[in-house]
This record gives sequence, structure tokens and C-alpha cells, in this order.
Amino acid sequence: MGLPYKVATLLYCFNAADEVLLLERAQEPNRGLWSPCGGKLHQDVGESPYACACREAFEELGIELTPSDLHLTALVSESGYQGQAHWLMFLFEVLPRLQILPPPHREGRFAFFQRHELDSLRLPATDREQIWPLFWKHRGGFFAAHCRCETPDSFHWTLEESRPTHA
Repeated sequence: MGLPYKVATLLYCFNAADEVLLLERAQEPNRGLWSPCGGKLHQDVGESPYACACREAFEELGIELTPSDLHLTALVSESGYQGQAHWLMFLFEVLPRLQILPPPHREGRFAFFQRHELDSLRLPATDREQIWPLFWKHRGGFFAAHCRCETPDSFHWTLEESRPTHA
């Protein structure tokens, strides 16, 4: 039997100082590591990725968003992540700037970071090596990437679409 496919959204939020909001995860996957907040799409009710992102923003950040508050920055697929599942992830930049730091909750605690501070944080390996560099290059644009997770420490990435901004 094949691995299940999971669909999720990730929210890339910024404050007025252009610091990115990250969550130090208290639960798996990636427990103890810093990553954007987000969550799994409710497939049983036919939830769209945009609706999922808005719901997750309300549940985790306490902010109400509409689809027009989101910019789809990337589509990332991972096959065989940790040997447990395939993932399809929609990465959204939240366009309204956050005014306050969200309080901690069951998923973990939040903090804002300047771009250069990400180099010293405990991040998932795939985020550090591929997703963050691609996000910064394509911020305001779009990319699609696929990761074939060959072993827990071996990943093969393919950039399937690249539309960086030329600001």
C-alpha cells in the first residue's frame, strides 16, 4: 500500500519591520524547529487551499483574512517525507502586516526574525537548504518545486516552475 497524501498550507507573515513570523513547533512534524505556521487542509469537506490558509490564520494567529489578503508564492510537493507521507504544500505570503506577536498556543510559540537571523535558527533541513532560498528569490512572484525524499537525510529537489520578481 502506498503512502498517504497530505495537503497543507504555510503562512509567511511579516511585521512592519519586514521581520518574518516563525513558530517554534511543540508537536511533530518538526518538533523543536522553527517554521512558518499553517496546517492541514480539511479534505473531507472539500476545503480550498485559500480557505485553509484563512482558517489557519484565525486559529493560530487570531487574525481574520480573506483570499485577497494572500499571495500564493509557491507550490511544494514532497514524496515520501520521513517515509510516512507525501505532502502537497501551498505557501502563501500574508499581505497585511502583523501588528502584534501572536500568543503561544498548543502548536508552539511565535517570534519575529530578521532575514539574516534565519541562518542561526534550528530549521527543518529542507527549509534551510531549499525552501527559504527559493522563497526569498521568488517573494512576490511564484515557484513550484518537488522534493523526492530518498532517505531521512537525502533529498533530491527539482524546480518545476520559476517566476521570480524583478523588483
